[in-house]
Amino acid sequence: MSKQLNYLDLFAGAGGLSEGFVRAGFNPIAHVEMDAAACFTLRTRMAYHWLRRQGQEEQYAAYLEGRMSRSELYDWVPEELIQSVINTEIAEVTLTKIFCHIDKLLSGRRLDLIIGGPPCQAYSVIGRARAQNRMKGDKRNTLYLFYAKFLEKYEPTYFVFENVPGLRSAKDEQGNLYFSLMRELFHQAGYQTEFDTLSANDYGVPQSRKRVILVGRKGTSSGFYPEPDMCPPDVLVKEILSDLPPIKAGEGDARPCEMRFCESSWLYETGIRNDKLPVTLHQARYNNERDLEIYRRAVTLWETDRVRLKYTDLPDKLKTHRNRETFVNRFKVVAGDLPFSHTVVAHIAMDGHYYIHPDIEQNRSLTPREAARLQTFPDDYYFESESGKPYRTPAFRQIGNAVPVILAQKIAETLKENW
Repeated sequence: MSKQLNYLDLFAGAGGLSEGFVRAGFNPIAHVEMDAAACFTLRTRMAYHWLRRQGQEEQYAAYLEGRMSRSELYDWVPEELIQSVINTEIAEVTLTKIFCHIDKLLSGRRLDLIIGGPPCQAYSVIGRARAQNRMKGDKRNTLYLFYAKFLEKYEPTYFVFENVPGLRSAKDEQGNLYFSLMRELFHQAGYQTEFDTLSANDYGVPQSRKRVILVGRKGTSSGFYPEPDMCPPDVLVKEILSDLPPIKAGEGDARPCEMRFCESSWLYETGIRNDKLPVTLHQARYNNERDLEIYRRAVTLWETDRVRLKYTDLPDKLKTHRNRETFVNRFKVVAGDLPFSHTVVAHIAMDGHYYIHPDIEQNRSLTPREAARLQTFPDDYYFESESGKPYRTPAFRQIGNAVPVILAQKIAETLKENW
């Protein structure tokens, strides 16, 4: 397809879904996101793509190396590009302003596609279990209503709506399934919808991560669902991490690190490793000696017996949590000898106990860069903080909430082929 297809990303987060569509040749008109740090990440990524197209990647490298400020980086790219990331909550009171902003960016062009999904916490099975009121009354439950308003306003040919599998079982106060309510609303807006639950590790992502992908098409036709060819990752997790410099808990730097020789062709084939640009955010959390002892036990147990550590099996001197009935798997090793890890979620921003590095010599939890690799973000993808200083916590949160880039790319490529 030669025609340039324009898209809008709603609830964009750090841009994992969007990055996949960019790589498939789609053109982003705007991103809408309420988290300020994620918006800076999106702006920085838009700046990267523009500089790359202009053959000026050295300016981006200067920024990653700390030789250029964020504002100086943004001065290198058109102001319209920076303004295309709209940092606001999608709500009744903001809709008109958002529409006006997008209309200005479109400048008479057609919007062909809308992508994105509302925050998943309200639909997550775990989120509902942990919340005292099981997320009832949470305004995030009904953000899909605004999604429909964008469909009615711009009438794109397609939309791609993603969310957690728990979406299919979440109910409102009257016992109605939100998923059914959504599909009916989208039908009223003029769209047929088809869906499937995709597991990222079936499509080249080295991570077990399931997502409901709902696709809508304007009109009444059916049989349009993009079904990417399955291609499990031909790599082991330890290979994905092996070229990053070995560090221990509390070591590393948010700024560029000295990379090791890369033996994995997979990292190059997927576009994750880019030797032309610095690799950042390879910085490990500090851990106290009690946690490190638990980490050693967890890794040893997995290496010798292929068994996961249970919190209840630890000696009393290592137990600090009162809750010993649930979440007994709160310490978990990222299995290096498998082709995919367990799911990376936003809780990694709180602590790294669920993401212990498989190398017992390093004895630590994953760094943001390692977590980003499991999400198949390119190494040149920089995760911003609101202040501009490199912080792990906002980076972890953005990475954990994202759609894996390769999964998004596979969906985008298949959708484009069938356009």
